[in-house]
Amino acid sequence: MTTTSFSGLLRSLAQHHVDFILVGGIAAAAHGSVRATYDLDVVYARSGDNITRIVTALRPLDPYLRGAPPGLPFSWDVETVQRGLNFTLTTGLGSIDLLGEITGGGGYGDLLAHTQNVHVFDVDCLVLTLDKLIAVKRAAGRPKDLEVIAELEAIADEQKG
Repeated sequence: MTTTSFSGLLRSLAQHHVDFILVGGIAAAAHGSVRATYDLDVVYARSGDNITRIVTALRPLDPYLRGAPPGLPFSWDVETVQRGLNFTLTTGLGSIDLLGEITGGGGYGDLLAHTQNVHVFDVDCLVLTLDKLIAVKRAAGRPKDLEVIAELEAIADEQKG
């Protein structure tokens, strides 16, 4: 498994002014989780300008569909992103999940009111609040999400004092 450069991926998105929100393992880590994660999960704004910025940011990293057979035709361009919604990609800097929307949370616009600014891997970005992160993980209901909820709830209880 290729190690993901979270700092490299985040820097590329930030340098291209991509509108995104951290969700998943890195969001949990930003709140104090100690669980390992192997990919960067972001919800991105689906506006035309933002899609163009995402394509530009990731194109030099040779994005390809994670888990797809080698040689499967795949074009990383604006039209591909506009026609799709959620993309699980491998890149020259590791794995990234670009999510147009998430279960229990919706899209970028729906989630924006449930974010806070954080500084992670030397990049300023938006991350889901702890309460919203717990809610979307509960809604997703995957075993790996359910496992981390107890830890996140303990962190939330500790913060509330």
